[in-house]
Amino acid sequence: MIFYIGEEDAGTRIDKFLGDSIEGITRSYIQKVIEDGGLTANGKPCKASYKLRCGDEINFELPEPRELSIEAEDIPLDVIYEDDALLVVNKPQGMVVHPAPGNYSGTLVNALMYHCKGSLSGINGVIRPGIVHRIDKNTSGLLMVAKTNVAHLSLAQQIKEHSFSRKYKAIVHGTFTDMEGTVNAPIGRNKKNREKMCVTNENSKEAVTHWRVIEQFEKCAYVECVLETGRTHQIRVHMAHLGHPVMGDDLYGVKKEKFKLNGQLLHAYMLGFVHPLSGKYMEFTAPLPDYFKEVLEKLALCKEG
Repeated sequence: MIFYIGEEDAGTRIDKFLGDSIEGITRSYIQKVIEDGGLTANGKPCKASYKLRCGDEINFELPEPRELSIEAEDIPLDVIYEDDALLVVNKPQGMVVHPAPGNYSGTLVNALMYHCKGSLSGINGVIRPGIVHRIDKNTSGLLMVAKTNVAHLSLAQQIKEHSFSRKYKAIVHGTFTDMEGTVNAPIGRNKKNREKMCVTNENSKEAVTHWRVIEQFEKCAYVECVLETGRTHQIRVHMAHLGHPVMGDDLYGVKKEKFKLNGQLLHAYMLGFVHPLSGKYMEFTAPLPDYFKEVLEKLALCKEG
C-alpha cells in the first residue's frame, strides 16, 4: 500500500496515520509489521514513532495472510429458506458470523460448512465462505448466504446498488418528538476506540438509516429501522447519534439497564432481494426472539399500570 502525505496529515505519527487509514487492523499489529521491516518512508525504513511530513511517500507492506483451516461443526441452524444458489438463516443473538483471531469455532461459518457440505461461494476466502453481508454478534435475525460465486456476485451487486431490502426492529432509550425520520450521517472508525464506529466526516462512508416509532413507552420506544446503506454498526451508531441508543448495547448504550440483557435488542426481521437465478423478488421475515418479546410485554404492562 502506497500513501502520499498531504499537509493535513503532516506531524502525525506514522503508526497512528496507518491505523486510521486501513480498516480492520489494530495499531499494535501495525507496529509489529513496522518492527518486522514492512514500512518505508521515501524508500528508507522508519520507526512507528516517525512523524509524517508533507510530500512523504509511504510504502506499507502487509504480510500475506496465513492460510487457515476452518472446521465444519454440527451446530443447529434456523434455516428460513434454501435452494441450490443460496440460503436464508435466522442467526441467534450471541453467535459470531465468521471466524476471527482467537475465535475460530462456534461461528455461523462453522455451522454453514457442516450444513452445506462445502457448497458455499469462495469469493470471500477461507474465513468467510458464502458470507455476502453480516450482522453483529449480539444482533439477531436474517442473513443471506451464497452457495455459488454467481449468486454471491449478484447479491453483492444488489447491496452495492441499495436494491437489497433490510428492516430491523429495536428497543431504544428515550422518547421521540417526531414519529419517523431519516439519519443521513457518514460513519467511520472512532479514532479514540478502534472497536467503535462513529459519525464523522474523516475517512468515512455514506450511511443512511430510515426509522419510525412503532410504539412509545415511558422512557423508551419500540422502533423499526430500514437500512439504505449497510455500514458496520450502522443502526447502533445512528440511533446513539440521535440520542436514542439501542437498549442492551454495551458499546454505544447506557451503563445501567433496567432489564438483564445479554446484548442489544436489535433484530433483523425482514430481508428482501432479487433471486440471482430466477430474477424474482423474494422476501423473508423472522419473528422476534423470546427475550425481545418479554421486554416488550413488560414495557406494555408498565405503560398500562
